[in-house]
Amino acid sequence: MKTVRRAEEKDIPKILELLVQVDMVHHKGRPDLFKGPATKYNAEELKEILQDEKTPVFVCVDGADIPMGHAFCIQQHNPNDHVLTDVKTLYIDDICVDEQQRGKNVGKTLYEYLVGYAKENGYYNITLNVWTCNPGAMKFYEAMGLVPQKIGMEKIIEE
Repeated sequence: MKTVRRAEEKDIPKILELLVQVDMVHHKGRPDLFKGPATKYNAEELKEILQDEKTPVFVCVDGADIPMGHAFCIQQHNPNDHVLTDVKTLYIDDICVDEQQRGKNVGKTLYEYLVGYAKENGYYNITLNVWTCNPGAMKFYEAMGLVPQKIGMEKIIEE
């Protein structure tokens, strides 16, 4: 049985493992940009993130309350902006399903929970960024109904 809940301090060791998995997917796709194996945050930084209401982190857990995946979110809101409308956005900063749990609807369970959370909390939309070197994630997000909002482009300057 899968359930989604707010991440707690006891989840930090597993979240750190998942963050390495995320980094390695990106490292394999873009070793010029991602160091691998590394984590985006350390344990102390995670403790602070978990306590901040503007950066909710959720975990999808199994029947033994072991995280099988996580979703890091950031509340974005630009009141009084000169160009942007005054909407509240739930930005998914990071989502990961444990390699051993992929294909078992953990990601779908997490994403559907986030949609419900966003509706309940008055968000206008959900946004995220996905690296083109991660076609599995792109396919997943498209299957969840996400569509491109903007596209980041680059040109690598060779020496």
